Amino acid sequence: MKIAYVTTYDATDITQWSGLGYYIPQSLKSQSLSVEYIGSLRQRYSRLLKVKRRFYQSFFRKTYLMDRELIVLKDYARQVSKRLSGIDTDIVFSPGTIPIAYLECNQPIFFWTDVTFAGIIDFYPKFSNLCQETIKHGNAMEQSALERCKLAIYSSDWAAKTAIENYPVNPAKVKVVPFGANIECDRNIDDIKAIVESRPINKCKLLFLGVDWFRKGGDIALEVTKQLNTLGINAELTVVGCQPVIDGELPNYVKVLGLISKSTDEGAERINRLISESHFLILPSRAECYGIVFCEANSFGVPCISTNVGGIPTIIKDGLNGKLFAVDSNIADYCKYICDIWSKYSEYKKLAISAFNEYEFRLNWSVAGKTVKKLIMESM
Repeated sequence: MKIAYVTTYDATDITQWSGLGYYIPQSLKSQSLSVEYIGSLRQRYSRLLKVKRRFYQSFFRKTYLMDRELIVLKDYARQVSKRLSGIDTDIVFSPGTIPIAYLECNQPIFFWTDVTFAGIIDFYPKFSNLCQETIKHGNAMEQSALERCKLAIYSSDWAAKTAIENYPVNPAKVKVVPFGANIECDRNIDDIKAIVESRPINKCKLLFLGVDWFRKGGDIALEVTKQLNTLGINAELTVVGCQPVIDGELPNYVKVLGLISKSTDEGAERINRLISESHFLILPSRAECYGIVFCEANSFGVPCISTNVGGIPTIIKDGLNGKLFAVDSNIADYCKYICDIWSKYSEYKKLAISAFNEYEFRLNWSVAGKTVKKLIMESM
């Protein structure tokens, strides 16, 4: 089967969309599917639309999204259609709805993404305080994509639910397939046991890995670490991806490493080492469509501590690969959980091994690609 893989950007660039645009076609190729890339689409009309954006900002204090503008979306569709006419493909596949929402083509359309437009409104800061024109166009775009597609595949139960609840769509064409970990992993259970055994038992090493300090709950992770030390647990927090936003100085048990790029071998190896050495990934997000980093942590046998929000519950299952808390949970709730499992270190080691098993059987690209291929074949 030949697939036309459609993105607005260059999907061979691993830095785009947290690497998802790159790894999705790799997962399809691993299932002996042929992939033809259609990407790097031109966004025309940008000069006119920038004026429109400034108008909304200046006079209405509202956010206007250029990439949900109808003329942009239809122009993307025309570019894709023109390039499709020059290649031989069986289906069109996209990791998002923007480039295929108004696409006219003979091939069946599939998409696999992490959120709907309705689901993202007022969820992430970038999609808050939107003007009515953007909301109208964004919802029309999503509805059109759902009508045109053969299957709408989402990475989480939450995203699939927002599609069914907010748009007239046949639930039978809405499927859920979790994304895998954007990481090269040849580790087996014996490797993980050795990694877990190598972690110190006299220091609880917590890792915060995210680019948005507040949305990802960095302030909560910091307070949890402070309280653990107050309670007598020697806890250390390593912060990667951003600078903490705090008043005053950081305690000496907080290490801030800033942004480490995974696009270089050196950066990827450093991040892998930091994950491997940690006892927990702590990311108490206030909003999260999915969270690839949780899958990556599990691939090293690292349990995750996070929140019951967005797509996270599809990844993290209490007692199997981590623990989820309500967004409004007290710091004491987090601390009690960590203290309890730390005091029964054998239970921690069992959880770490279980976390790797979740990665191996559910949260990797091989399993994901195989599942998506099966869904495609069954729908044809």
